[in-house]
Amino acid sequence: MRRFFVPLLALVFILSWGEYSFARPVKGKAKKQVAAAKQTAEEPCKAFIVMEATTGKVLEGDNIHTKRPPASVTKLMLTYIVMEKLTKGEIHLTDTISVTRAASKIGGSQVFLAEGETFSLEDMMRATLVASANDAAYAIAEALAGSAADFVALMNEKAKALAMADTEYHSVHGLPPSKDQKEDLTSCYDLALLARELLKYPKALEWTSTKSGPFRDGKFGLNNTNKLLTKMVEVDGLKTGYYRSSGFNVVATAKKGDLRFIVVVMGSPSGKARDSFAMEKFRKYFAEYTAVGLAKKGDPVDKEVVLEDGKYRKLKGVVGSDFTFPVLKGRKKEVKKVVNLPASVKGEVKEGQKLGEMVFQLDNEVIGKIDIVSPVYVPKANLFTRMIRKVGLNL
Repeated sequence: MRRFFVPLLALVFILSWGEYSFARPVKGKAKKQVAAAKQTAEEPCKAFIVMEATTGKVLEGDNIHTKRPPASVTKLMLTYIVMEKLTKGEIHLTDTISVTRAASKIGGSQVFLAEGETFSLEDMMRATLVASANDAAYAIAEALAGSAADFVALMNEKAKALAMADTEYHSVHGLPPSKDQKEDLTSCYDLALLARELLKYPKALEWTSTKSGPFRDGKFGLNNTNKLLTKMVEVDGLKTGYYRSSGFNVVATAKKGDLRFIVVVMGSPSGKARDSFAMEKFRKYFAEYTAVGLAKKGDPVDKEVVLEDGKYRKLKGVVGSDFTFPVLKGRKKEVKKVVNLPASVKGEVKEGQKLGEMVFQLDNEVIGKIDIVSPVYVPKANLFTRMIRKVGLNL
């Protein structure tokens, strides 16, 4: 019996050790592989959109109208309001912004403003957009509207004007709401609309493309939260945002040649997943699209207009402006040009006067229009010439 018992005991020990070895926690390289597999299985985001910036055409998206918290991306609306006011001359970049006690108490990302400190509006905007400083955003809002609450009302007013139907703002900075507050909400589509408007202002791109810079006379460094700026050379804006329930968000734009796209990603599980997904979309559409020059300012139009009263009997107009349009590679020849000109024009013709228009169509849809203008000034013919023409002589 003993002769069988010892080998049996040894066998049980080996099997037990083997079970234990397989049940041990995964360590080192194996642990990283498991984590990578888990991340791969996770969805890259809750919602996204890809928009062509020139036309505003939506090229791809998922849950584009789903309302989600934008977190610090909220600061883009503050930026839009600032840019509007600067353009109208209501405010200036050299204006002084004073820090109130309320602004100095704002938490989250900040540049640690102290009550009573003063900075120029431009310094505050750089802090807001580069370092995503909540205290700077709050100080700007108070200075421009009298209170943060009044500025939020202005934000909602502007959202409505821009047809951002999925959007409601309750803060100027995008921090998670406290118990007695409501959460900021918006959608990928609305944020793409806002980004497209901001692209009209070079200063907004300058601020949001700044990778790093000094603050408070160089005593404090600003580092951009948008790491896409260092990961993809074509990316030149705009803003990231994150808190736990929001997930990782980004509104990004990238330009290559004459092509520009806007990508909005919301609710990613990590910053890495968000950035990888955005870069994937940019690369896809830069590879698939090309910017086609369909008209060049000054090009002659091969159709004449009769000048009923002009010194010259007929005139050929020219293209009034450049027109470039993004199309899928290989579809350039499918774009149609339609010239709309009247048979005749009365009176004198001024240089640059609109005579008609050139219409561009793709898939039976109008993709753009540009003016056809007169390249020269044509005065009226003298009275004798006009009378002769009326009796049918071609003078």
